[in-house]
Amino acid sequence: MERTTAQASGTARPTAPHVPDAERLRRWRMVLGADSADSTGRAFTGQDAAMDGALDALYGGGAGKKPGGRGSGGRSAGLGASAPSVARWLGDIRTYFPSSVVQVMQRDAIDRLGLAALLLEPEMLEAVEADVHLVGTLLSLNKAMPETTKETARAVVRKVVEDLEKRLESRTRATLTGALDRSARISRPRHRDIDWNRTIRANLKNYLPVPGADGAPPTGTIVPERLIGYGRASRSAKKDIVLCIDQSGSMAASVVYASVFGAVLASMRTLSTRLVVFDTAVVDLTDQLDDPVDVLFGTQLGGGTDINRALAYCQSKITRPADTVVVLVSDLYEGGIRDEMLKRIAAMKASGVQFVTLLALSDEGAPAYDHDHAAALGALGAPAFACTPDLFPDVMAAAIEKRPLPIPDKETQQ
Repeated sequence: MERTTAQASGTARPTAPHVPDAERLRRWRMVLGADSADSTGRAFTGQDAAMDGALDALYGGGAGKKPGGRGSGGRSAGLGASAPSVARWLGDIRTYFPSSVVQVMQRDAIDRLGLAALLLEPEMLEAVEADVHLVGTLLSLNKAMPETTKETARAVVRKVVEDLEKRLESRTRATLTGALDRSARISRPRHRDIDWNRTIRANLKNYLPVPGADGAPPTGTIVPERLIGYGRASRSAKKDIVLCIDQSGSMAASVVYASVFGAVLASMRTLSTRLVVFDTAVVDLTDQLDDPVDVLFGTQLGGGTDINRALAYCQSKITRPADTVVVLVSDLYEGGIRDEMLKRIAAMKASGVQFVTLLALSDEGAPAYDHDHAAALGALGAPAFACTPDLFPDVMAAAIEKRPLPIPDKETQQ
């Protein structure tokens, strides 16, 4: 951060480690706003004044008092509904604040000041800092977006999607390729296909001690009665993956991540991937999986939820239950028939389907969800939990290998 011109005197004692009194007052003045200038004794100039003005436009009295600071209700600052002033403000905050702070301020501006409609203007979209949350907002505005804006919006969405693919693709492919190889292990492998770690574990009961020769310590050997190996590569898909994604408004970030993961999974020859999105209607977007941007613009965020109807559609597409993984991403607020939904999940599991329920697929922390439905799924052996994008490859690998899922600590699910 830029050093201030007003510094504490040499005899002043810091009130916190490594933070001089002057810098501490500067920070409080920045948090509390211009109304605190008298009490803190700080009047900003230069870049500090510009930063304070950008904060004041969003959190000042023009937008109402924000809990915890900034604004007394009598200030006239604010962004209003002027596209030029908002565009300038967006440029200012990108100049003065780091990207993570810019993204938070953009979300606050949309929530507090109702600026979502201004995102329908191309010049506005060019000024924003693109992130997953902005993509969710744009998708919710998709139907109202004029044609002159759609190309700009697609460019913004594509930038976010490409960044996510770079971050997530290599680890996802590596993790799932290993899981697929292990899941295809065979009992009479060729020598080069033997999985020695699994073979040794499977034959530990056949350990034979061998006395040492000429006073040497005793050794031992394992008699491998059963060899375990990897299956040889096949041109056909080894596993069928069905992603069933809730596209209600609260699931926006999950829809974005699920679309990216769906495209990655669809690019793997050893997987057959289907992507289904739903609210009260069900839409199969599998034929668009080669481009996650097309998938995202094929969604329609908002509306009700009918999980049972979506699962009925997914169930109808399952042809190899023992080799199928169904991933339901939903907060479980069911607007359809609850008992039928639970019976359908139980039937899929009984047929051999690996069923995974994710309350969210995002970095947003513990989600809101229907606890009763989550408990009912847990009783069926299909525990529901929130999953970060970084954990998702491990969850899928465990499901493919039919291992226990790596469920996060319960504290993170509250």
